[in-house]
Amino acid sequence: MTTEYVGTGGQPAQQDQPELKRVLGPGLLLLFIVGDILGAGVYAVTGRLAGQVGGVAWLPFLVAFAIATLTAFSYLELVTKYPQAAGAALYAHKAFGIHFVTFLVAFTVVCSGITSASTSSGLLASNLLIGFGNDAPSKGLVLAVALTFMLVLAAINLRGVGESVKFNVVLTIVEMTALAIVIGIGFYVIGKGDGDLDRITVFESPDDKGLFMAVTVATAIAFFSMVGFEDSVNMVEETKDPQRIFPRMMLTGLGIAVIIYMLVAVSVVAVIPADRIGAPTNAEAGILIDVVKIGAPDLPIDDFFPFMTVFAVANTALINMLMASRLIYGMARQNVLPPVLGKVLPGRRSPYVAIAFTTLLAFALITYVRLGSESTIVASLSGTTALLLLAVFTIVNVACLVLRREPSKGFRAPTVVPVLGAILCAYLLGPWARLEADMIQYKIAAGLLGLGVVLWLLTRLLHKPEGGHFADIEHMDVDPTDDPV
Repeated sequence: MTTEYVGTGGQPAQQDQPELKRVLGPGLLLLFIVGDILGAGVYAVTGRLAGQVGGVAWLPFLVAFAIATLTAFSYLELVTKYPQAAGAALYAHKAFGIHFVTFLVAFTVVCSGITSASTSSGLLASNLLIGFGNDAPSKGLVLAVALTFMLVLAAINLRGVGESVKFNVVLTIVEMTALAIVIGIGFYVIGKGDGDLDRITVFESPDDKGLFMAVTVATAIAFFSMVGFEDSVNMVEETKDPQRIFPRMMLTGLGIAVIIYMLVAVSVVAVIPADRIGAPTNAEAGILIDVVKIGAPDLPIDDFFPFMTVFAVANTALINMLMASRLIYGMARQNVLPPVLGKVLPGRRSPYVAIAFTTLLAFALITYVRLGSESTIVASLSGTTALLLLAVFTIVNVACLVLRREPSKGFRAPTVVPVLGAILCAYLLGPWARLEADMIQYKIAAGLLGLGVVLWLLTRLLHKPEGGHFADIEHMDVDPTDDPV
């Protein structure tokens, strides 16, 4: 999206820019939303869910969908009231008017993008190696491929990528095709009588937790697969008649995603034996490859399925890193982070310092997590992404309630919806919603936000802008499809 940036004098760097062309109708918007939600999540977490709750692995997806939908209602009310592209940071700024809170929200979104891309890098590396015949790659080899992939993303990012919505549609179709294969195999096995469909009502907990606590933990895990819908608010300025079609398409997109996820979970439970479901052949590559191998051993599907997974997650990772680097750039140009992060290449006009900064953060995260045990590799970064976004969603729900003081003719959610959304998102932030091995997620989140706070303090001390911080918050967010200047 075309954006305005505030220079050191607090005035927009671009003047009299034309409005964005409204090209997204209901169909393209729906595919964009579905494609943003689908991706690494279902590949990364389905096996962990089944390992925590047994045959009712579909239930955490349903609960996560319900909580995400509550928050989606708040986003819909806010995006139709303030149809600008700055998202959660804008809503927090309008609701609370505290620069530090606005910064924390914006930087938390940045960190969630980096942790999500880092999760995708490991998933991509494992599936790529399996696709080339290495079914049990070493951690060192996966690390090398994951870091190489992040370098490739940085190189693409430096070129100043112009992603198109139609390209995203193609990749969304690839994602949905891969999941359709898993679902098709699952129901084929059930139809032959080889699948144990009775297991989908069986609750099993390896830690002897009760149903409520086990589903709570599994829901916190599943939430990683439901995020992405919130990114669609950045497309509001390019959507035709957003007040009318945005609510319908966002809720429809969430519904389509959860139906796909629940069918995938049923397929996993029906096809994979109970004694193997908590320990897939390759934990990081995900359990869906096992569904393909066990359910259709005589078909050559497993030869190309890993590559479909690669395509399914690569675009998600690219968009996440593009978003993170552009937000860092935008905050630097808003005098919220050190100005050096706002530098651009003279030729390509891409934010090379911000790209280097976010890539180095991803490098550090990927390497740090891989020094831990095998069981924490997937959990650490996917869980941290969910943790960070749950915090953002809590604030968005509260902001929705606070901003009720301003009249609006747009979409309005029943008051109970943002109240429940804030309570449930805050509840899932607690340690009771995490396994003992997942406590590292708090350390990673605290480390990332701590780094941001240090940079923010240094900027406040060394650089005091005339126009004030977040002087043009309505245009702070940057669409990854545009070059920064």
